[in-house]
Amino acid sequence: MRRIGVISDTHGTFDECLRVFLKDVDEIWHAGDIGSIELADEIASFKPLKAVYGNIDGGATRISYNEFQYFTCEKVPVLMTHIGGYPRHYSPKAVAKIQALRPKIFVAGHSHILKIIFDPVYDLLHINPGAAGCYGFHDLRTAVRFSIDGDRIFDMEIGQWPRRQ
Repeated sequence: MRRIGVISDTHGTFDECLRVFLKDVDEIWHAGDIGSIELADEIASFKPLKAVYGNIDGGATRISYNEFQYFTCEKVPVLMTHIGGYPRHYSPKAVAKIQALRPKIFVAGHSHILKIIFDPVYDLLHINPGAAGCYGFHDLRTAVRFSIDGDRIFDMEIGQWPRRQ
């Protein structure tokens, strides 16, 4: 069994509220707009990190992380990108990857809007954890955590905090 934390759009912020919410996870998945390679390294020193770069991420982050990441957690295939859209509104690149790879979880960020939606068309769980950072139009900072055991996905939890504390 693996306990997973999912964040996106940190834009340079990885503070105490995120550390507390993610302290018991086994790994963190970051769906882009990390903010800097230094922040990615800080998160990776806190917990094992799987990440993709986002549209605000610069050269060093883009060298270290890809636009898409595909991996298996337990027995669940996962596809992650930053600008991926959501069910019935996926980006063309995301649709092509989803059709080719057939993930059971698709993680995307970018919108700063938390969405967890089952997509019956592609038989997958779409997760956008919203924005964990302090920069952007959102009022609440959000993150997600859940468990995977074999092919089971369960214990989905949402963390939320005021954008400015």
